[in-house]
Amino acid sequence: MQHVSGDGERLKGEADEPGWEVDPDDDWGVAVIATVGRQLKLRREAKGMRAAEFGVAVGYGEDLVYKVEGGKRIPRPEYLDQADEVLGAGGLLSAMKEDVARVRYPKKVRELAKLESQAVEVGLYSNHNIHGLLQTEEHMRALFDAWLPAYSDEETERMVAARLARRSIFERAPSPTLSFVQEEVTLRRPVGGRMVWRRQLERLLELGQLRNVSIQVLPTDTEEHFGTGGLIEVLRFPDGSAVGRSEGAFSGRPVSDPKQLRILDLRYGMIRAQALTPRESRALVEQMLGET
Repeated sequence: MQHVSGDGERLKGEADEPGWEVDPDDDWGVAVIATVGRQLKLRREAKGMRAAEFGVAVGYGEDLVYKVEGGKRIPRPEYLDQADEVLGAGGLLSAMKEDVARVRYPKKVRELAKLESQAVEVGLYSNHNIHGLLQTEEHMRALFDAWLPAYSDEETERMVAARLARRSIFERAPSPTLSFVQEEVTLRRPVGGRMVWRRQLERLLELGQLRNVSIQVLPTDTEEHFGTGGLIEVLRFPDGSAVGRSEGAFSGRPVSDPKQLRILDLRYGMIRAQALTPRESRALVEQMLGET
């Protein structure tokens, strides 16, 4: 909980922490936070409490109370719990935490997670880093910590939580078919240090044992390389439709036109053909693990 001192002075970071702002381009998020803020304000006023008084009661500054009620800030889970208790809402305000938590995930991540949750077949090629769906939490944090300009702790937590939530794709029933191709260099880079690296390699071996998951490694010494255009993602759905994206095609925008998808399919197919088989890839990862 963020606390205020006896004279109401705002403590460092209380109201202006990154990661809790409402994205103005996120229509659904704006609507959710506006609704939550309106409910908080109506209940506070019905209780006859001024904003400053309410802020003291819940342990937050008056400025933050106004921002939350005005739909300008995403309230923390503990804020809603404290408000529920102080205003005697009987759990109704606390129940809003689930919707609020989803709003914290960036809009693009929510949209991607939604597509992944509906796909029956997913093909993914990564050349800069191990794909986010394959990463351990420690590996994720190490990557985000190395970003420049540096992310704040709040921004990192937001992105890690969103990426972890996407891993539910491995637990879906019926299971989608998941195909990954990783550049060898992404597996050899000891991101986060030796122990984090070891756990990441172990994670790859663990996921590679799943019947619906295929992990292939594209050797660094491959002479004819069809993946120089960067990351490729292709998702297919039960109705036969599909959506794809590549850093090196169509300005990186998601595409669903059959002609454009054929180009991505062609590139991804050639990359898979150049890669080691899943069995050979597993042996290589085991070799790397033995060398750490």
